[in-house]
Amino acid sequence: MPPAFAPPALACRGLVKRYGALVAVDGLDLAVARGECFGLLGPNGAGKTTTVEIFEGLLVPDAGEVELLGESWRGDGHELRTRLGVQLQETKLPEKLQVREVVALFRSFYPAGLEPAEALARVGLSEKARAWVRTLSGGQKQRLSLACALVGDPELLFLDEPTTGLDPASRRQIWEIVEELKRRGRTVLLTTHYMEEAARLCDRVAIVDRGRKLAEGTPAALVASLGAEHVVEIEADGELSAAALADLPGVEGVVQVPGQAPCTWRLTVRDVARAVPPLLALLAREGREARRLATHTATLEDLFLSLAGRGLEDQA
Repeated sequence: MPPAFAPPALACRGLVKRYGALVAVDGLDLAVARGECFGLLGPNGAGKTTTVEIFEGLLVPDAGEVELLGESWRGDGHELRTRLGVQLQETKLPEKLQVREVVALFRSFYPAGLEPAEALARVGLSEKARAWVRTLSGGQKQRLSLACALVGDPELLFLDEPTTGLDPASRRQIWEIVEELKRRGRTVLLTTHYMEEAARLCDRVAIVDRGRKLAEGTPAALVASLGAEHVVEIEADGELSAAALADLPGVEGVVQVPGQAPCTWRLTVRDVARAVPPLLALLAREGREARRLATHTATLEDLFLSLAGRGLEDQA
């Protein structure tokens, strides 16, 4: 691990990006330590990709400062780009080339780095080296994109929604690659709207929505900030009083889930066994029936719903 006084690998202060009347990034402050896997967690439309594209030098902010590896973007930024690895949310690779040819092409962009064969080995594509890109599955293409980002042996790696649209097996393969990068001490900035992905891979997470940072910390600390370890989700056949739910024994927080009919609530509770019987008694007194009742351990998604009033899968 780097010494405590080491400057961050990435920092931004007061970052703003507008598209007409839309403020995509709204005064964002972040700092990513060297050797850290840092996650930007939020729903589609939260401003994650815009933020990362500013970090990558693809967009110019309207206000604020950005510093990467002790440098700022100046001129064409060629020297700084040689120290970065970038996997975009969607990458179009030349389909009429072989896998090894694509990686060799990307390797030629850097003054130093990995041999193409080593980059392919790190993402588990050695056996596909002579395959045509057009023959690869979606998960294999995503791993090839990651190999292209790794072939320059970057000090700072950007992964923008690296597992979106992948099947569970392919998603786990990407997770294992990122975990290996962490063991090698690489700095990774990861954007995702999958709370399980963030909880597994990230040392720290910033939860963002509509371009603003809502919370920041380790996944465990953020979940603990809910004040309870469990969530009871109940769907009733009619309206319930938030105040009455909040007064139930053991209930620490109450959030109505938006966009779900007829009436769905999430209660954060310390003891499920203590909270559920009074909840069912309240329904009986109100003449309501529970159409569905489920419990689970509190997650980052529950925290996001508590902070933003909507779920991670919801559109902005």
